[in-house]
Amino acid sequence: MAVMSYDIIVRQLAIRSDVLIENFKPGSTPTIPYSSPSTHNATSTALEKWDLHPAAIHPYNPDLIYTRVSGYGQTGPWEPRPGYASVCEAESGFRYINGFPDEASGALNGPPVRPNISLGDSVAGLHAAFGTVLALLQRQRKKEAGEAGGTTVDVSILESMLNLMEGIIPEYDRKSKIRGPSGSSVTGIVPTNAYPCLPASSSSTTPVYIVIGANGDTLYARLMHLIGAPHLASPQYAQNHQRAVPAAQSAIEEAIRAWTSVRSTTDVEQALEAAKIPVGRVVNVKDMVEQGEQLRARGAIQDVWVPSKGEDGWSVKMQGTFPVLEGCEAKPRWAGPDLGAHTGDVLGGLLGLSEAELQRLKEKDIIG
Repeated sequence: MAVMSYDIIVRQLAIRSDVLIENFKPGSTPTIPYSSPSTHNATSTALEKWDLHPAAIHPYNPDLIYTRVSGYGQTGPWEPRPGYASVCEAESGFRYINGFPDEASGALNGPPVRPNISLGDSVAGLHAAFGTVLALLQRQRKKEAGEAGGTTVDVSILESMLNLMEGIIPEYDRKSKIRGPSGSSVTGIVPTNAYPCLPASSSSTTPVYIVIGANGDTLYARLMHLIGAPHLASPQYAQNHQRAVPAAQSAIEEAIRAWTSVRSTTDVEQALEAAKIPVGRVVNVKDMVEQGEQLRARGAIQDVWVPSKGEDGWSVKMQGTFPVLEGCEAKPRWAGPDLGAHTGDVLGGLLGLSEAELQRLKEKDIIG
């Protein structure tokens, strides 16, 4: 008996599915019929080479949503380029504004600073999820109008990161301004920064930092009176655009640093909380897991059970499920199943493959 090939398996699953998500490197979509896979363009993605692209599947499942995630998108001169999060973060302008500025020019001074996470991948994933939900809502409206609901959601890491970049493009277009890095503050918002406090112990000389966000005008005035600098709360500093002038910002930042640097983070936090001024400690994961009362209260850190064959299993802490939906107790059900754990359920349940057929697929290394 012939063994079903991997592309036929995926095709049959796609015909029975609502959404197909892929992140292969794009290429040219072939226009040849399904019966001629051997003549596919060599630069096509795996889906195109296997005739699993939208034009091949939509005749059999016209309501299928294709969500395609890539570095630079499915069109344009950079379409065939491989794109990882790191390089797309750089091309989006994000890396340029992360670091410390040259004092004279304001341009990036030295290598850009990278957050120690794969931010571009996570942001692209959020765009893919949101785009898929939008496509499903659009499909519902199309079907109500008697139309086929299938479509393609084209997500690029480059554009996902660009979407985070606030007003840098209109700033350049209208004012020829090139936003540069600003260290631990943010351009044009004063004061919001990380300020040094006393070291955590008497044996250390390294300051501990705390973040203060008092850029609202009333918050700013309260902060200046709290730190004993009422002269900086005079009318010439009353509004943010006045405080964002370099000389004014320098005076304000120095006054705050002088106040925080002789106090512990606890003292600073308590004083600012009493004055209802936004403040937060710069914490690490140990602090969050062991002392994060807000995170614990909202179930943001969950203990998830991991079963183990032949053993009792074990528990691991991990992030909860966000956002929180009223009336819905959403939390992780597992830390991640073993690779292939549900292959039998999917292929048997959706495609009706027997145990014997699944075994033959395993013997041919088509499934694990």
